[in-house]
Amino acid sequence: MTDKDDAFLKRLLATFRLEADAHLQAMSSGLLALKKNPAPGQRADIVETIFRDAHSLKGAARAVNLTQIEAVCQSLENVFSALKSKRLAASPPLIELLLRTTDTLGGLLAIDKDVAGAPEPLVDTLIRQLDDTLKGQLSGHADPTMATQTPPPTLAANAPTESGTDAAMQTLAQVPSLASATVRVSAAKLDAVMRQVEELLLPRLSAGQRAKELGDATATLAVWKKQRLHIQPALRLVDRGYTRDAVDSNTSREKQELPRLLKYLDAEQLHMKLLEDRLARLQRVAEQDQRMLAGMTDSLRQDVKEMQLLPFSSLLDIFPRFSRELAREQGKSIELVIQGGEIEIDRHILEEMKDPLIHLVRNCIDHGIEQSAVRLRKGKPPHGTITLACSQKDSGTAEVLVADDGAGFNIAMIKAAAHKLGVVSAEEAEQLGEPESVTLAFQSGVTTSPIITDISGRGLGLAIVRDKVERLGGSITVKSNAGGGTVFHIFLPLTLANFRGVLVRAGRQLFVIPSSNVEQVIRIAHKEIQTVENRETVLVHEHPVSLVRLSDVLELPREVAAIEPSNKAPAVVLGSGLARVAFLVEEILGEEEVLVKPLVRPLTRVRNVAGVSILGTGQVVPVLNVLDLLKSAVKHPVPELTSVHRLSAEKHKGARKQSILVVEDSITSRALLKSILESAGYRVDTAVDGVDGYTRLKTEAFDLVVSDVEMPRMDGFGLTTKIRGDKQFARLPVVLVTALGSREHRERGIDSGANAYIVKSSFDQSNLLEIIRRLIGLPS
Repeated sequence: MTDKDDAFLKRLLATFRLEADAHLQAMSSGLLALKKNPAPGQRADIVETIFRDAHSLKGAARAVNLTQIEAVCQSLENVFSALKSKRLAASPPLIELLLRTTDTLGGLLAIDKDVAGAPEPLVDTLIRQLDDTLKGQLSGHADPTMATQTPPPTLAANAPTESGTDAAMQTLAQVPSLASATVRVSAAKLDAVMRQVEELLLPRLSAGQRAKELGDATATLAVWKKQRLHIQPALRLVDRGYTRDAVDSNTSREKQELPRLLKYLDAEQLHMKLLEDRLARLQRVAEQDQRMLAGMTDSLRQDVKEMQLLPFSSLLDIFPRFSRELAREQGKSIELVIQGGEIEIDRHILEEMKDPLIHLVRNCIDHGIEQSAVRLRKGKPPHGTITLACSQKDSGTAEVLVADDGAGFNIAMIKAAAHKLGVVSAEEAEQLGEPESVTLAFQSGVTTSPIITDISGRGLGLAIVRDKVERLGGSITVKSNAGGGTVFHIFLPLTLANFRGVLVRAGRQLFVIPSSNVEQVIRIAHKEIQTVENRETVLVHEHPVSLVRLSDVLELPREVAAIEPSNKAPAVVLGSGLARVAFLVEEILGEEEVLVKPLVRPLTRVRNVAGVSILGTGQVVPVLNVLDLLKSAVKHPVPELTSVHRLSAEKHKGARKQSILVVEDSITSRALLKSILESAGYRVDTAVDGVDGYTRLKTEAFDLVVSDVEMPRMDGFGLTTKIRGDKQFARLPVVLVTALGSREHRERGIDSGANAYIVKSSFDQSNLLEIIRRLIGLPS
């Protein structure tokens, strides 16, 4: 065969592959619809459609000389013909046999490139089973369970084959699989074009920067011109005065040069006007070029993105077979419902979501759907239902729903597994509500499976799902109803979004934070910072959020001027899942579109850094990894002494000895606290309860109050509330030290106005002293 004929055959087989994939998908969908026992009229239409697809596939296989596929399709056509004429009943065993046959045909089309064809004995056995089933059922002597006892052979992609196989099949195996009939260019070429289009973002940003610089130059010249006009009257006055004195013949040479200087200054105004006009013209042209370049790059990038959109259904081809076989292995009966297959999503997102969806469906079958006998006892239908649905929420977001009607999550087992793994303490696990408890299942290693199998038990599946979804710029939530099933809601972008980042300054350096992880930008006053469990905290929408300095997390020197007590410091609230942390920065410069470059060896994995970006000014700026930042913020130790506290300490130097009131009903605890504070250099007085403590405050001056919560007559919450309600003590720092460590008690402490909340179970005298130093400074 000549090279020209060989190339033609490859193109012909590529076309056949596309057609065959479409026919097999339609046949599988039709058989699954028949399995649901539709109405007679609808059943006839489905059988007719499947019959035509089998006939068309047989003709297409014959055209490219694929005799094995043609022979299998001939037997399939005979069966569908009998179904159409109602000489054969569409029994569940028969439909199962036909579904396995279509799976085997798919295997014939997916043979590895090194395999020349399918093993002839396997194909012969498959054809014989179809023919025997047809003859047996038509004669009325067939065993209805025969089709499930001896399943047709399946063809692995790398199965060994016998010699003498079909040459056309070998050529077919060398043809790359194409994702869609509408895409006639390789995915690799599309990716290359997309990368080049993205590279245009840099000159676009540079053009915008040049236009901005021209605008700044024009504005500077305008200011200069305005100042020049202000001295014009003075120059005129000097000129007239000199003219009157010029009649003196003894005029010095210096005075003779003055008219030339004034003449030059007059002419300078004309040159300034010409320069101003030229700069303004250049600015207009630069802005016009920048707008044109921006429009062209945006349009081109959008067109390339739309070229890579594929229907959601293209991801779902494997799920009917996969779920059916997994359910059969576990002795369960399921029905897979697929909706919204027409929604188009970027193929990169679909490829990345394949494994997460497999994890979720496997989780539904293994953990969710009960055995048929169990379902019947619960009053449910014997077969479970798993729903895979896709819907478009807005112009840029799709929601993928994975739901089952199984047993739901076992909250108690999830809490126990999380506690055993060390994710939460026993006390914290007990205090968690159901929504928070369900999210523990996404922690790596948390599993409710009693044993480890090849399907589940390692606790990695849901952790992988969340990580993958968040890396795609999406989010995932889960709702579970005990005995009523579980629903996973996955929100994904329809296309890989243009990367936008918030440009911030921390540690005197610039950084880019991905906008998708920025929940809010806020400004924080020093008095709004409170201490809870020895960590700085602020209230964001009435919820406490940990506060750290970005420069501290990145181990950079602080900018002292940015955190003066009299100023409000800017901060960005970052979130991922349930984790939320506010990061103090020195300056927020705004949000802009940036081009991110990945790090190369040997910097492929740098903690807290995801890549680098080049600004329009040409400056290289690190792009921060938000997931790393959140982990680093949790592990970051509380700094010893901030510059604000140093200023506070310096302010108190030379003043009276700082006085602390300890309010505690326990004699032992009162003596211990008094000893610790006096050893640190503070003057300490004590009170036995809240009423006694408030009375002492009215009669003496104190710099800070350390109080227990559970006390007679007036507890610590009541004392703090009373202190905050008195204008005289509105700014008096209050530290609560208590054994009540629940979330409700912590939030109540914050609501009452306490500056710090220390749990006695984790009490450390150094922590107490550090908090006091932060609030009132070092003892003088």
